Amino acid sequence: MIKPILLVEDDPRDLELTLLALERSQLANEVIVLRDGAQALDYLRRENDYAERDEGNPAVILLDLKLPKVNGLEVLEAVRAHPTLRSIPVVMLTSSQEESDLMRSYELGVNAYVVKPVEFKQFVSAIADLGIFWAVLNEPPPGSSRANRSYEQG
Repeated sequence: MIKPILLVEDDPRDLELTLLALERSQLANEVIVLRDGAQALDYLRRENDYAERDEGNPAVILLDLKLPKVNGLEVLEAVRAHPTLRSIPVVMLTSSQEESDLMRSYELGVNAYVVKPVEFKQFVSAIADLGIFWAVLNEPPPGSSRANRSYEQG
């Protein structure tokens, strides 16, 4: 079973570009799109509208910093405080170059902090690389590994 990528992004333009970039990277992972931090927490905790979703955590969370209702830092803090969520890789994907945002993200346990490139080709390339790294190349911690993962013998 291939784990989904959770994309939490409220900006329609950035959302469209990110989805395009992930599509171009030809990942088999489903991309779950949520538009605010409260939805993200409900999804991850399997609460409210997401109480009936299948069990299991996403391969990675691509998280915007500036979100409505609950901001990205608050989502990150809640994820890191939750015993069954804390091992999920979280990539802060943001337009903020503020040192305070960068420092706070790392203090809260973010795995990577990526400033969204303004230029289209750079943006597509950066997102494709992120998707491939976190969804395919990265080895998740024990207990959260991909189900039925096999390696071809060459």
